[in-house]
Amino acid sequence: MANKTPITVAHGDGIGPEIMDATLHIIEAAGAQIEPETIEVGEKVYLRGISAGIEPSAWESLRRTKVFLKAPITTPQGGGYKSLNVTTRTTFGLYANVRPCVSYHPFVDTKHPIMDVVIIRENEEDTYTGIEYRQTNDMMESLKLISRPGSEKIIRYAFEYARANNRKKVTCFMKDNIMKITDGLFHKVFDEIAKEYPDIENESWIVDIGSAKLADTPEAFDVIVMPNLYGDILSDVAAQIAGSVGLAGSANIGEQCAMFEAIHGSAPRRAGQNLANPSGLLLAAVMLLVHIDQPDVATRVHNAWLRTIEDGIHTYDIFEEGISKQKVGTKEFAEAVIARLGQEPQTLKAVHYVSAPKQETKEQVERTRVESKKELVGVDVFLDWSEHDTEKLASILQKANGDGLELKLITNRGARVWPNGLSETFTTDHWRSRFLGEGLVNHAQITALLQRISESGLDFIKIENLYNFDGQAGYSSVSGA
Repeated sequence: MANKTPITVAHGDGIGPEIMDATLHIIEAAGAQIEPETIEVGEKVYLRGISAGIEPSAWESLRRTKVFLKAPITTPQGGGYKSLNVTTRTTFGLYANVRPCVSYHPFVDTKHPIMDVVIIRENEEDTYTGIEYRQTNDMMESLKLISRPGSEKIIRYAFEYARANNRKKVTCFMKDNIMKITDGLFHKVFDEIAKEYPDIENESWIVDIGSAKLADTPEAFDVIVMPNLYGDILSDVAAQIAGSVGLAGSANIGEQCAMFEAIHGSAPRRAGQNLANPSGLLLAAVMLLVHIDQPDVATRVHNAWLRTIEDGIHTYDIFEEGISKQKVGTKEFAEAVIARLGQEPQTLKAVHYVSAPKQETKEQVERTRVESKKELVGVDVFLDWSEHDTEKLASILQKANGDGLELKLITNRGARVWPNGLSETFTTDHWRSRFLGEGLVNHAQITALLQRISESGLDFIKIENLYNFDGQAGYSSVSGA
C-alpha cells in the first residue's frame, strides 16, 4: 500500500498514553499504513481554561484527517466543562455509535459464553441534544428530539453493517407504547427500511422487556439499533455482561469523519504502572482500520489478539487463576499480540473483515423526504401556578376563551386534571392548558389568546402549537380526555 492514511491521535490522560503507545505499536507492526498526527486533549487542556477540552488548533487536524483515535481522558470535577465526546460527535455529525459486545469464554469470565451482539446507537438526537429548561420552582424540562432523517441514517447504517459483516438479524429497541410520536417515528422508519433488506431478519422490542431479554439471553440478539439514551445505557450493560467493559471498543461514524475509542475511563490510579489493558483501545483501532479500508490489517490484528487471549496471556484485570497462564503488563501484552500476528485462534471464533458498510448520504435522505400537509389547530399553553385548586384555574382560563379558541383540557405532569379530574391526582406548579379551534387557527389568534391569559394574571412559560399533518394529530393525546 503506497500511500499512508493520516489519522489524528490523542494520547489522553491517566492510562491513556500507555494504552495508546501499545495500540499504535501493535497495528503498525501488523502493517497498518497510517500517518499519526498527535493532538492534545483532556485534563491539561481543560485546566488551561478551554471548556471543550480540545485546543482550537486541534480541530484543524481532525478536519484534515477525518479520522480520530482517542485514548480516555479525564474531565476535571465541577461545572463548566463540556463533554469532549459530545462536542466531537455534534461538531462532525458522528451519528452512529457502534459497540461490539463479545464474550470470550472460557478465557474471560462471563455468564453468557456465546454472546456476540453489536449495539448501534443513534448518536446526535434524543435527550442528548441537551436542550433543557427550568420552567417553574418545581419543574425541569428536557426535550427529546427524534427526526426522520436522523432515524433513517442510523437504521440504514445498522442494516448495512449487518450485511457487510454477515450478520443475520437487526433488532429495534424503542418505547413507542408510551412515546408514540418520537419513538413511534423511530419504529415506523425501522419497519420501512427493513423491507429493503429481505435477506436480513428484523424484529422490534419494547426497550424495557428487550433489555431484560438482553441481560438474560443475549444470544437471542445479533445487531440492535436504538435511540441515543437507550443505546448509551445498554451498550455499557452489554459490554459488562459480555465479560468486561475494559475489553470493549467503540466507533463513532459520520458521513465525513469518524472517532474511535475505548469505552472505559482514564483510570488515573493505574497510570504509569504498566498495568493497564490496552484491549479496548486496540479493538477500537481494529474498527478504525476497517473504516480506512485496511480490512486485511484489521483481521490480522484482531485474530492475533484473540490468540493472545486464548493462550492465557492476560493483564491483571482479566487474570484468573486456573484459566490465565501468565499475568503481564501493558507493554508485555502488546509484544505478545505482535508475536502472534499471522496466527488465528483455535477455540475462539476467528474474524475476517471486509470494507466498512456504506453510509446514507444527504442526497439519499432528501430523496426519501415527503412533505405532509401541515395545519395549525390549537395550542398548549404551559403555566407556572403555585395553587392546587384545579377548578379555580379552569375558571380563570375559560375567561380567556374567544376568537375561535376554547379551553378543552388541563393536565399536570401529563395527567388529566380537568375536566373530570380526580382529587387524588398529585399536582405541582407546572400546568398545561389545551386550547383548540373549531377549525384551523392562525398565529394571530394564538397571540391574542396569550394576551388574554397574561391579562388574567397567569404566568405562561411556554407554548406548543398543535398541528395536524395530513389530517392526523401531530401531538399527544391524553388518557380519558
